[in-house]
Amino acid sequence: MKKLMALLMLAVSIPVIAAEIPSSKPEHEGMSSKRLQRIKAMNDRYTETGKIPGTLTAVVRNGKIVHKSASGLKTTGGDPIEMDDLFRIYSMSKPITATAAMQLYEQGMFQLTDPVSMFLPELKNLKVMKNGKVVPAQKQMTMQQLLTHTTGLSYGFDPNDQVDQAYLKADLFSAENLDEFIARVAELPLKFEPGDQWHYSIAEDVTGLVIQRISGQPFNEYLKEHLFEPLDMKDTFFEVPPEKLGRLLPNHFVNPATGKAVIDSKDLNPIWFGGCFALCNYEEVSLYSGAAGLVSTLRDYIRFAEAMRDGELGGVRILSPKTVAFMRTNHLDASIISSGNSGEQPNLVGQPLGGFGFGLGFGIVTNTAAQGVVGSVGQYYWGGAAGTVFWIDPVEDLVVVSMMQLMGGWPSYRPDLRVATYQAIIETNE
Repeated sequence: MKKLMALLMLAVSIPVIAAEIPSSKPEHEGMSSKRLQRIKAMNDRYTETGKIPGTLTAVVRNGKIVHKSASGLKTTGGDPIEMDDLFRIYSMSKPITATAAMQLYEQGMFQLTDPVSMFLPELKNLKVMKNGKVVPAQKQMTMQQLLTHTTGLSYGFDPNDQVDQAYLKADLFSAENLDEFIARVAELPLKFEPGDQWHYSIAEDVTGLVIQRISGQPFNEYLKEHLFEPLDMKDTFFEVPPEKLGRLLPNHFVNPATGKAVIDSKDLNPIWFGGCFALCNYEEVSLYSGAAGLVSTLRDYIRFAEAMRDGELGGVRILSPKTVAFMRTNHLDASIISSGNSGEQPNLVGQPLGGFGFGLGFGIVTNTAAQGVVGSVGQYYWGGAAGTVFWIDPVEDLVVVSMMQLMGGWPSYRPDLRVATYQAIIETNE
C-alpha cells in the first residue's frame, strides 16, 4: 500500500509535458511532396546568391509536420546551418508575451477594458504630444490597447519625430530591469491619445511587467513555468545557458555596397542603438524584453505556433480554444490608421490598414487581395527583426515557421514563402 501511495504521489508531482509533433506524408495531409520541394528550392536560391546566409523552414498541416528543410550556412563562409541552431527571434517574442498575458486573463486577473495603470501606477498620469506640444493625456491606455499597439507608445525608430527623439534620449533598453524600464517610459509623451491610431511599439515590454506584477513571479520565470516547460520548449530563453552559446548564430546585415549578407557590425546596422537590438548580450540578462528579447529554435517555435492553433499541444492545454479565437480576431476599428510601419504590413504611414488587422498579439490577414499575396483571410502571424517569420492558418489547419539571422530580412522572402507554401496545397478546406 505504501509503495502504491508513493507511486501515486510521484505521478502527481511529474509535470505534464507536451508530446512531440508527429510527421506525416504530405499527401496524407492534402499537400504535394513534389510541390513542397519548391520551398527548399526557393530557400536555396536565396542562400546561394548570398542574400540570406542560411534558413530553416518547417510546415505543419493538421497537426503533423509535412516539410522541414535547411538551406545555406550558419554564417558567411561558415558551416552548414543545423536544425538545433539558436536564433534571436526579436518581435516573435511578442505573441509569446501576449499568450502569457491571456493565461492571466483566463484566470480573471484582469479585463481588457482595465486601465494599464491599475497594475502599473507609474503610467497613470501620462502626457501626449499634440501639435508639437506635450499636454496631459485625456484617456488612460487599456489592456486591450496594450495588446493591439494602439496605446500611443512608440519604439524610437524615427529620429525626425519629436516623440521618438525622446525615446532615443531615454535609452530604454539600457535599463537594469523592467521596473526601471517603466519608470523611464512614464516620463515619455505618447504619440497620440490611446485608441486613436495603430503604432508599433514597446507595448509587449510593458505587458511583461504587467504579467510580472499580476502573477508575482519574475517575467522570465513565469514564461518558463507556464509556457516553455509545459510545451517542452527547452531551447527558448532570454539568457542563453553557457553550454548552448556555441549554437547561437551570428547576426547579419545586407551590405548595401554588395547586396549580400555580411556579419552584423555597428557601421552597417541602422538601428544599432548602442547594441541593444542586434548586438545584444545574451549571456547576462536582467531586462527581460517581452517584445524582442527571446532566443529560440525552429523546433521550439513550431511547438508554440502549433499550440496556438487551438490552445493545446500534445495533450497540454495552455489556453481555451475560445480565447485563441478571440486573440486571432481583428480588434482594430476600420477607421484606425497607421502612424508607423512595422514592416509586417504593406500599408503607407497615415493610411488605412488595407488587408491588415491586429488581434491580441498577432497580425491578422483581413483581405488577401489587398495584401497582394495568396493565403487565407483570418491567418494570424508575426515576424522578427532578423527575418524570422511564422503564421497560423485556421482555415487550412496550417502552421509555417522560418528562421534566419538577417536584420531586416530580405523584402521579397516572406511573400515568396507564402506562395511556395500555398501552391503545395492540393486539398483545400475552403
